[in-house]
Amino acid sequence: MRNGNGALSGAVIAVAGAGGPAGRAALQRLAEAGATVVGSDNDPERLAEAVDAARYAHGGATVIGDTVDLLDLKSTRDWASHIEKDFGHVDGLVHLVGGWRGSETFTKTSLDDWDFLDLLLIRTVQHTSLAFFDALQRSDRGRYVLISAAGATKPTAGNASYAAAKAAAEAWTLAMADAFRKTGGAEGPTSAAGILVVKALVHDAMRADRPNAKFAGFTDVEDLAEAIAEVWEKPAAEVNGNRLWLTETP
Repeated sequence: MRNGNGALSGAVIAVAGAGGPAGRAALQRLAEAGATVVGSDNDPERLAEAVDAARYAHGGATVIGDTVDLLDLKSTRDWASHIEKDFGHVDGLVHLVGGWRGSETFTKTSLDDWDFLDLLLIRTVQHTSLAFFDALQRSDRGRYVLISAAGATKPTAGNASYAAAKAAAEAWTLAMADAFRKTGGAEGPTSAAGILVVKALVHDAMRADRPNAKFAGFTDVEDLAEAIAEVWEKPAAEVNGNRLWLTETP
């Protein structure tokens, strides 16, 4: 366990997709840094386990789990509104909603995969960004953090749907960043939307299942969580509209 430095003391950060391995790591790291963390996930049981783990790891931390339908814009807006109402401000949204569909070859790509990924990887980004924009703009350290994949920049034949969906999510996030830039005026943005790019993620359970695998270029979920927390240590102008690479640039 790291020693908390309280760098995010007083911050209120929402984490979408909090129940998976990356979400669990993010909840714990943000709580350790002193933030109040509000997570959501489409699996209530998995979310409850992640919230309990973060609370156990950092006694006294405020970690909350909310059941939210991120495919419904009104539900997502209501989530953002109640967080701001309950805590007075919202300083971040970390978008960790993930999923993958692929094929053996380009021509075997199923457009059903695209329909699935469109909802999971694009629609949820649209909803969280629209729902949280105003609250993040009102914060003096608002950050929207999208986790993306290197494949969006260099797609492979069997990952057409996944890479295209990730690229669309990145473009949407960069448009949000431009809105922050314009709102900031001549003095520059005070809030930021940025993208953390990985090749893929790895965690302890994956290593246990495949003890001989190299996972070359993969980012450990603990390292990703650290990079997420460090976003708030950077000036808004350094984050806004930028891809921050955690793997080799293609």
